[in-house]
Amino acid sequence: MAIKRRRPVNPSLRFQTFIDNSDLTTDKPEKSLIDGSIKRCSGRNAYGRITVRHRGGGAARNYRIVDFRRSQKDVEGIVSTIEYDPNRNVRIGLVKYTNGAKTYVLMPNDLKVGSKILASVNAEARVGNSMPIRAVPVGFFVHNVEVKPGSGGKFARGAGTSIQIVAKSETHATLKMPSSEIRLVLLDCWVTVGILGNADFKNICWGKAGRRRHLGFRPSVRGMAMNPVDHPHGGGEGRSKSGSHPMTPWGKGCKGTRTKKKVNPLVLKRRKSNK
Repeated sequence: MAIKRRRPVNPSLRFQTFIDNSDLTTDKPEKSLIDGSIKRCSGRNAYGRITVRHRGGGAARNYRIVDFRRSQKDVEGIVSTIEYDPNRNVRIGLVKYTNGAKTYVLMPNDLKVGSKILASVNAEARVGNSMPIRAVPVGFFVHNVEVKPGSGGKFARGAGTSIQIVAKSETHATLKMPSSEIRLVLLDCWVTVGILGNADFKNICWGKAGRRRHLGFRPSVRGMAMNPVDHPHGGGEGRSKSGSHPMTPWGKGCKGTRTKKKVNPLVLKRRKSNK
């Protein structure tokens, strides 16, 4: 996949870039793996309170049920199609198993239509296969990593991401995360071998605000443009933020200020800060 530009026939296309979709094999998802009952919450929690700002709206989309648990154990499957998923920035592949089951999986690099994959304790450590960490050699790059055995993959599920297995002990494996954090995970946690594809997604130039609105992102307003009642940086004569340090709308420090209080004993080295 590569970044493409369109002929600038109007101002909105002048700086826009797009991901080449030549790798996609179909534009019709598997009907049995679509859940139309899932609705977006626009950044709100179970109580209806906004916990993630600047979310809402966007084009309608159906949710594709991706098998993060790799539930078809010890059954060989073949990748039949490569599809676009509007709910994530990485491609998904439809896998048909020899027992008749169908599932969606995240598509790593070097996995193509016709490739065979297997989820098993005794599976070979090659791209697309899933197995416990204890069966993967040290130094390999993996994705879709479980936090707890049987919980389903939680780490490294975005485009171009991967986790490197740095070392192993009797009970835990040492992983280097995409954020440069180094942490421990139990050897019984399942992983999938390979680096996820579509890494050029981060290089897209969206070109106009409307394109981001279609994805469900709402505008963000500077604190200095608000009133004092709305933000600590608001108010004042001219451009001033009342002499305060950079902070969030709720008075918490930002731009490098450490706010994490709970220490996780499984994290050996924290991720890099902006300082």
